[in-house]
Amino acid sequence: MTKPTPDPRHTLTLRDVSEASGVSEMTVSRVLRNRGDVSAPTREKVLEAARALGYVPNKIAGALASQRVNLVGVVIPSLSNMVFPEVMTGISETLDGTGLQPVVGVTNYLPDREESVIYEMLSWRPSGMIIAGLEHSAAARAMLGRAGIPIVEIMDIDGDPINHAVGISHRRAGRQMAETIIAAGYRKIAFLGTQMPNDFRAKKRLEGFEEALGKAGLTLVDREYYSGGSALLKGREMTATVLNRTLDVDFLYYSNDMIGAGGLLYCLAQGLDVPGRIGLAGFNGVELLDGLPRKLATMDACRLEIGKKAARIIAEAPQASQVEELFPTLEPGDTIRRA
Repeated sequence: MTKPTPDPRHTLTLRDVSEASGVSEMTVSRVLRNRGDVSAPTREKVLEAARALGYVPNKIAGALASQRVNLVGVVIPSLSNMVFPEVMTGISETLDGTGLQPVVGVTNYLPDREESVIYEMLSWRPSGMIIAGLEHSAAARAMLGRAGIPIVEIMDIDGDPINHAVGISHRRAGRQMAETIIAAGYRKIAFLGTQMPNDFRAKKRLEGFEEALGKAGLTLVDREYYSGGSALLKGREMTATVLNRTLDVDFLYYSNDMIGAGGLLYCLAQGLDVPGRIGLAGFNGVELLDGLPRKLATMDACRLEIGKKAARIIAEAPQASQVEELFPTLEPGDTIRRA
């Protein structure tokens, strides 16, 4: 017998699923919350009835007793930056099947906006939060520290985590890149960076980079900063500015691959010998740029694995704080001379 289709103006409830499946509301609740001991045939009957009806559980109502919803807040600085989609992939893949759903907030590298996004997300009482970086306003740190949920700061471990942290040491990454450049014989080195000064991870790489230069008796011969986002065109413009201003530069170290790729295209268009006359390196290991005429030297920032590990911590909700360091691989590509 075909059961009547509910009025579309009627908000579906557990009772509707109960009547459609022929089992009690308590059993329906257990199945939909994936709780309790329910036989496989009964579970399938309930799920099929819910699918047929188009029933979506009211997680807010269901959270009144637990004071939590099955959402995981993910706070990142940018959606246009190609780094973070891979992080999100790792988070989504790992949370799949756990009942937890990531929701994203974007800060545009602005501390005040990050504070606002964190406030709004915590007001929904999520089950956990994943946040890019370790640097936050005092108010943001206070909110996160008192949230009573797993907090995972990602991409960086050079600092003081609120709860958990998963990432790389950007200072170590900067030192490693500088040591490789110096070993290849470059001496007149310039740095080019975007989102300065709010890209704290790029600042830490620069600190490590300059530390290694100092140990070799070197200093940067030039630097060019831009407060906006990364783009190929901006990389070309910044590179032109530095090379026209400091004629003896023999290496350009970029805060990320995108502006590094723009710089590479500019150098090749000018007929410069890369990597003989001038070398270049970026950061992040963005696969999208593999089609360039030369493979840009870079470092893989372990983005996918960072997303997976952060989500695993949220899902497992360990009592003890964890700091997981990953180690990026330096890829010399075709833009650093072979030592």
